[in-house]
Amino acid sequence: MADHQLNGAHYGPSIPPTRPQRRRHNAGCGFCSCILGCFRSCCGCMFNCILSLICRIIATIIILVAIFGFLFWLIVRPNALKFTVMEASLTQFNFTNNNTLHYDLSVNLTIRNPNRRVSVYYNDIETLSFYKDFRFGSQTLGKFFQPHKNTSLLNPVFKGQQVIPLSSSQISEFNKETNNGVYGINLKVLLNVRFALGLIKTGNLKQNHHCDLKVPFKSHNGTSSLGNGFQATRCEWDSKWWLLFR
Repeated sequence: MADHQLNGAHYGPSIPPTRPQRRRHNAGCGFCSCILGCFRSCCGCMFNCILSLICRIIATIIILVAIFGFLFWLIVRPNALKFTVMEASLTQFNFTNNNTLHYDLSVNLTIRNPNRRVSVYYNDIETLSFYKDFRFGSQTLGKFFQPHKNTSLLNPVFKGQQVIPLSSSQISEFNKETNNGVYGINLKVLLNVRFALGLIKTGNLKQNHHCDLKVPFKSHNGTSSLGNGFQATRCEWDSKWWLLFR
């Protein structure tokens, strides 16, 4: 009986299985948890933290600039300067045999500042006259100050002679314009200005405006080739010259 007890199967108490240990993860991605993670995973986490911080700074700057720009526009409501040629006339415009153009062109140009709070300092104004894309005259006008809601009048005069190598087709167009008594002339206005809002002033800014004119020839007795005379022409703003800092 003793042998039977020794050879029989023995069933002891069951041993519970061991539970695998779980790693605890901190919820969120706060700054402190990010720093602690950096020490655990070394360089990788530190790079992510620095990149995240830089992105937050850039996003904050963009938001602040957008808010400031919107508030500035809401308060100031800036408008572009308006250029208009009110009058233009030619008393001489003829070619000699050696392709020399003799010209006498006078222009009345108005500059309108429509802004309610922004004034303008004109540091440099240059007017250029073109015929068939050839420049034949230029004049630099004096500097002046223009307050808000103001219109200023400029009177550039172009007189002299200039060699212009016209092609045969351009000569034919010139002869046609001479018969009609009206010439297509392009006027460009180059500006170097500063804008002022109270005590705040911008740096020097460049603008370029161009005016496509149909200028009648006026005889010495004052009669114009056009029955109604010159038609006032609004100048266009060349945006690619806008906000170019010197």
